[in-house]
Amino acid sequence: MAISSTNKFALGLINCSLLVLLSGCGGGSTMTDNNNSNGDGDTGNSINWTQGVFQPSSNFDQQCQALNEKHWLRSWSNETYLWYDEIVDRDPALTPAVSDYFNLLKTEQITDSGAKKDNFHSSLPTAQWEAQSQSGVTFGYGFKVKLISPSAPRQGVISYTEPNSPASNANLARGFEILEVDGVDFVNASTQAEVDTLNAGLFPTQTGKNTTFLFKDLNTDETREVTLTSQTISSKPVTNVKTLADGSVGYFQFNSHNAVAEKPLYDAFNNLKASNVTDLIIDIRYNGGGFLQMASQVAYMIAGAENTNGKIFERTIFNDQHPTFNPVTGQRLEPVMFTDEFLGFADNPALIPGTPLPTLNLERVYLLTTASTCSASEAIMNGLRGADVEVIQIGAGTCGKPYGFYATDNCDITYFSIQFTGENHKGFGEYADGFAPQNTTDNARLPVRVEGCAVADDFSHQLGDPEEAMLKAALNYRASGSCPVASSIASKQGFAPARFSDTPAVQDTRAATLAEQNKILPSQ
Repeated sequence: MAISSTNKFALGLINCSLLVLLSGCGGGSTMTDNNNSNGDGDTGNSINWTQGVFQPSSNFDQQCQALNEKHWLRSWSNETYLWYDEIVDRDPALTPAVSDYFNLLKTEQITDSGAKKDNFHSSLPTAQWEAQSQSGVTFGYGFKVKLISPSAPRQGVISYTEPNSPASNANLARGFEILEVDGVDFVNASTQAEVDTLNAGLFPTQTGKNTTFLFKDLNTDETREVTLTSQTISSKPVTNVKTLADGSVGYFQFNSHNAVAEKPLYDAFNNLKASNVTDLIIDIRYNGGGFLQMASQVAYMIAGAENTNGKIFERTIFNDQHPTFNPVTGQRLEPVMFTDEFLGFADNPALIPGTPLPTLNLERVYLLTTASTCSASEAIMNGLRGADVEVIQIGAGTCGKPYGFYATDNCDITYFSIQFTGENHKGFGEYADGFAPQNTTDNARLPVRVEGCAVADDFSHQLGDPEEAMLKAALNYRASGSCPVASSIASKQGFAPARFSDTPAVQDTRAATLAEQNKILPSQ
C-alpha cells in the first residue's frame, strides 16, 4: 500500500554535541528581549511566561523575533517532543540566543546502557536542509572519511569516493590513510588550534577551499601529497550493482535514502531480477538514513507481495498526548505499509508515480553494516524482521536510531526534535543500542542480536570486491553457514580500536552531514 508523496515531511535522527545547560527559573515573568546581535535577538515584543503553562505554538509560528521564536520552540516542543515531560521548563527570555534555547529543549536522561537518551537534537538552515535531503548535495572533495580513532593517536582513512569528484579525479580511493592536513600531523596533533586546522581541511563548509593532504596507501605504504579544492558534491546513492557467485547472488552499495536514490534503486532491482538472482547482499555500511518510505520500498522489492501483504513496515508512536492523531499533520495515525510503487521523491521524477516496483520475492537478505548504518537503514532491518523475512547481518553493530521526527521550519531554520518512535509488524522497536551480529564480542552496548557474523571493515579492498572481508564473509556464510573469527573493529585487517585520549577530537559537525542521519516521510 502506497502513501502520497505530496508535502513531504522529514523525520530523522541527527547527532549533535550536547551544550551546557543553563540554570532553570521558577515562577513567572513578563520580559522584553532586546538582544538583536547577529539577527538572533528580539525587536521588543513582551510575552508572558509562567512555568508549566503553554500557549499553542501556532500563536508564535513564523514570528521572527528572538523571543517569539523561543516561545514557539518551547510550545512546539511541549506539544510534539516524545519526552516532553522530561524537559526542564525555562523562561525563554533568560537565554539570549534562539539556538542556545533550542538546545535546552531535550531530555537529559540516559538509557540502560548508559548512553544519552537523546543524542540527536539539532537544527540547520532550511535551504541547506532542503538541498541535502532532496538532492544529496554537500560541500567537500568527494571522499568519505572513516574516523577510526578521532583523538590522538588518530586513525582516519578514506572509505569511498564519489565518481567525477576532485578525490576520484586525483586517483584517491578507499584505503588511503590520512597523515597530514595542511601541514598538521593528523595522527599526533594535540592543540585545539591544530585540530581546528584538521577539521577545517577535512570538512569544508564552502566551495573553493584549497587543502593539501598527505595520504598513505594502506596496500603499498606509498605516500602521496595531493591538493584538492572543495566544491558542491552530489552523491551517487546506489553503486556497484553486480552479480556474484556464478550469477546467483546480487549485490549493490546503497549509501543514502535521499530523493535521487529512488530511480537507481528501481533500476538495480530490475537488473537483478532480470539476472534471476536467488540471494541478495545490500551494502549499507555507510548509509545514515533518508526517506523512511524509501526504506519500505527497498524492503518490498526484497521480499515481494506474498511475504509482505497486509503487514506493517513501521508503526509510528508519538507522545502520550497524541495516541490517535498525528500532532504534526493532524491526521489519524496510520502505519507505514510495505510500499509497492514508485512514489516520485525527486522534483522531476524519472518514472510516473504509481509505477509498480520490481521484486525479488526473497525470504532472506544479507546486509553489510557498521556503526554508520543508521535510522532508515535500520528500519529496513526491523521492518523485514517484523514480516518474518530472514535478515542476516554481516559487519559491525548499527548506530541505534529507532526514533524519528518531522523536520520543521520556523523563520528559515529547520529544527529536528525527536517526536516518535517506530515499531514493526510484531510491535518491536526497542533498538536504541542498534542491531549487531550474534557473535559480536563488544559488550559495552546492549544491541539486539541478529543472525550473522561480526566482521571488521576491510580497507585493503574496494567495496564490491568479493575478497573484501565483509562481502567475503557474507558469501561464505551463504555457502557454509559459518563465520570467520569475530572482528568488529573498523580496520584494514585489524586497525587498533579507538583509544581514550584527552586531546581534541577530529569530527565532522557540518549541518549537511548531520542531516544525512534522518528519516523522511511523505504526509499521510
